[in-house]
Amino acid sequence: MTFQLNTNDMLSILPFTLVFAVGMLVLLLETLRKGKSMKMLAWVSLGGVVLACVANRQLLGQGLRGFGGSVVADDYAVVFNIIFLAVAFFTILISMRYLEDRGIQDGEYYALVLFATGGMMVMASSLDLLMIFVGLEILSISSYILTGMLRRDHKSNEAAMKYFLLGAFATGFLLYGMVMLYGATGTINLREIGTHLAVTNLGQNPYIWFGMGLLIVGFGFKLSLVPFHMWTPDVYEGAPTTVTAFMSAGPKAAGFAALVRVMVEGLGNLHDHWWLVMWILAALTMTLGNVVAIWQDNIKRMLAYSSIAHAGYILAALVVANIEGLSAIVFYGLVYTLGNMGVFAILVLASDKNRERVTFEDYRGFGYVSPLLGMAMLVFMLSLIGIPLTGGFVGKFQIFKAAVEQGYLWLAVVGVINSVISVYYYLRLVVVMYMQPPTGASLQVRPPFNLALTVAIAASLAGVVYLGILPSGWLDMSSRSVSVLMAGF
Repeated sequence: MTFQLNTNDMLSILPFTLVFAVGMLVLLLETLRKGKSMKMLAWVSLGGVVLACVANRQLLGQGLRGFGGSVVADDYAVVFNIIFLAVAFFTILISMRYLEDRGIQDGEYYALVLFATGGMMVMASSLDLLMIFVGLEILSISSYILTGMLRRDHKSNEAAMKYFLLGAFATGFLLYGMVMLYGATGTINLREIGTHLAVTNLGQNPYIWFGMGLLIVGFGFKLSLVPFHMWTPDVYEGAPTTVTAFMSAGPKAAGFAALVRVMVEGLGNLHDHWWLVMWILAALTMTLGNVVAIWQDNIKRMLAYSSIAHAGYILAALVVANIEGLSAIVFYGLVYTLGNMGVFAILVLASDKNRERVTFEDYRGFGYVSPLLGMAMLVFMLSLIGIPLTGGFVGKFQIFKAAVEQGYLWLAVVGVINSVISVYYYLRLVVVMYMQPPTGASLQVRPPFNLALTVAIAASLAGVVYLGILPSGWLDMSSRSVSVLMAGF
């Protein structure tokens, strides 16, 4: 048996192939750098991200399938790839000064960001369980190393070890789940699995149930779903701030991109059986995340529990599992990325070589010391809450609207109550910035201007406001992207 590559094969993998290629180029340039500034590697990485984004955009609407149907460049993959590349772009921008301040001179940092981004793109573009696993492992291994980049910081080392050990354990669950599904259906292609379940009585096969349960556990860890969330606050706090920003948005979006494919394209015919499990996980996740976030004094830990809560909101849209619900996942992924990246960019800009300012106490009077940054932080907090005229409001409204229309009224009620709870800890930072005077431990001088960080903050702010006022364009694109998943549902 011979296998020949054709044009569709090459085009379907072109975006993430470019990302991997530029990552390897960065590693090569690192060997030739000889102590020179790392900014050159950053600009090369940014150029690679832009190039991959252009190539990815050209695939919109083509629906290419390659390598025997294991890789697909449909609109769903293309739109999620835009989110992943945006995460990489912002991460590289906010990393330039941070790495210099922290004394990190390891050029592989940017290569690892690119490799992790490529892994996320593989996950979103795969119709094959094995390919999803390969993409997930590329992402995971890169993330483990990035978490421990502060080699002289014991918190960073501890976070990396916890992340690695628990991640490896969860990977075992995921792989065993895939094996169970293969044993029951005889295929690892998601659409073929869906076809088998539609025309046979395999829904009564215990291997299907064990496999589905193990997959939910594995993805639950990657997405920080309760009760698989225990690693999140420690890893977010111990990792370099820029890496925390990357992990809070990118891997979470990639996990949902893959989970939606598995549960809708592969196991969609069993929706009547798995929706209740997802309902319970969504309610527990958003509730625990919001309640525990109230007690945090470290902003990174607060954002960690906040990310857990937001995973619960997004999971509620998967419970609905129609075009409106799934499109809300895509829309919310971009909005959450922009808001979170903006917050972390401000945290990086407000810090300096001597100290990372990541506690609430550090931001007493920040709104008066730096009015523009204070106003930007206020907008990002309002978006994360879900206040009107921000992208966060539109995203949450779409999720809750879809839930109510499909009869999941109590799930929407739980979501709304949790959104109200989140007001306390998000606005707590605003109160500290505007209603408390600076102290010796807080910011006394205006943060110095930095072009890359300013661009990141301005772009995030513009995106959050634009998607809150004129969301129709991205909503339409989100709806078109998920319609391809619903063909056999």
